[in-house]
Amino acid sequence: MKPNTAEELAHRTEELQLVTAAQLGEAWSELGGHNVPVEKLGTVLVRRELLTGYQLERLLRGEKTGFFFGKAKILYQIGAGSFARVFRAMNSDDHSITAVKVLRSRYSADADKCRAFRREGEMGRLLRHPNIVAIEDVGQEHGVSYITMEFLEGQTLRELVRIRGAVDLGRGLDLILQMVAGLEYAHRRGVTHRDLKASNVLVSSTGQAKLVDFGLAGVDAESGDRHLDRTEQPRTVDYAALEKIAGMKDDSLRSDVYFLGTVAYLTLSGKSALTESRDRLVRSDPRRFTAVEPLASRAPHLPRDVVDLVSRMMHIDPLERWQSAADVRRALEPLVAKYAANGSHQAGGSENSGDVKEPGAGIAKHAAQKAKRGTVMVVETSQKAQESLRKFFTKLGYHVLVTENPQRALVRFSTTPLPADCLIMSTQSLNEEAVEAFNKLSSDPFYAAVPAILLASPKQKVLSRQARVDDRRKLVETPIHTAEMSKLLATLVALGKK
Repeated sequence: MKPNTAEELAHRTEELQLVTAAQLGEAWSELGGHNVPVEKLGTVLVRRELLTGYQLERLLRGEKTGFFFGKAKILYQIGAGSFARVFRAMNSDDHSITAVKVLRSRYSADADKCRAFRREGEMGRLLRHPNIVAIEDVGQEHGVSYITMEFLEGQTLRELVRIRGAVDLGRGLDLILQMVAGLEYAHRRGVTHRDLKASNVLVSSTGQAKLVDFGLAGVDAESGDRHLDRTEQPRTVDYAALEKIAGMKDDSLRSDVYFLGTVAYLTLSGKSALTESRDRLVRSDPRRFTAVEPLASRAPHLPRDVVDLVSRMMHIDPLERWQSAADVRRALEPLVAKYAANGSHQAGGSENSGDVKEPGAGIAKHAAQKAKRGTVMVVETSQKAQESLRKFFTKLGYHVLVTENPQRALVRFSTTPLPADCLIMSTQSLNEEAVEAFNKLSSDPFYAAVPAILLASPKQKVLSRQARVDDRRKLVETPIHTAEMSKLLATLVALGKK
């Protein structure tokens, strides 16, 4: 039932444990009473970041479920696939950020799909590797199956390439090696992926590549696929079509190698090796595999040894393909060292090092070369001030991330590892918002280890007096003096690493 009054909405938020009575009391005080339109209360709760827009929309529709899955409090949707949606969530115990994959409601009545979803989730829980997204919890809530997993600040490899084009050679090879390492680990434990593609590779804002959705191809496989029977391992139509043309049924290990090769092809060339389509007939057409444009033609600037390695990963004949992920790793490692040492880069892979709105722009090694002193995150809404601060801290030798929302910055610093070595908040345009967020670092034990600096103008004495400073949180008045800031930052970054 939809809430028709502000009182009803408030009762619903408290009943569902989305907002506390104390928080509602502060909202009522701001509104000057309870006799206000339901939409107005909703606006205040969202502005105070007590509710997200996604939560409010569901509440106004009269929804009573879907706000929590296990200990995960759903914040908003961040992705969707054919069989599941993915949400950003917060752990209700420790407030850490997590991701929740929820099986679509149309599959809730399909007992086989639900069992497969949960089974593959449980299988994924056994995989613990730096290049595989960790699954933390598998369960059911109100008849809906879900999987809770590690949240990664970044984007999929597909999104990264779509926005930026081909990744430069040194960084691209490093990303591919990370993917191979994750795949090799899984294969050694008897787990194949069966749905490797660029959208199932996540790249963090620090350049770490992680494979996601191990084994979930079995859930995504559509019934009635003429290439599958009950004795075969479930896999996508792409895998089934490849194995049919190659004359090898359920050749999962080498099929994983082939499709990882298509991901490597995309990474280094900026173009898909296979025709992309949602049409099952197109995806199962043998010509999709036999008509692949050679990587050497698509990306003629790539070195011959790199082209040969990727081409062998994608050989149609499984016997001519690399026989395992371990074989690929052994062949790839010297190439990573070779082209990283030569500093070889491909055109089109430039990096916007200062903007967190384009995560995954560079890998950790590249960032370390550019900014040996560490990374800082600047919180400022003015584009002119952002650019000025970015240039200043870059000259000091730091990698600079920029965001406009203080609360979003706090959320990012609730993840592990921290996105930056020091958080820098500017009051120039944020005023009280910056001070409130800065003070939360000192008052909330969860942020006890986070180093931070509050930048304030001498004209903002009232704001400056409100700032809570300690050994890790410092107030700096503008204009900033280069030598003093350099010394202070070095001290804070060192403290943060202890």
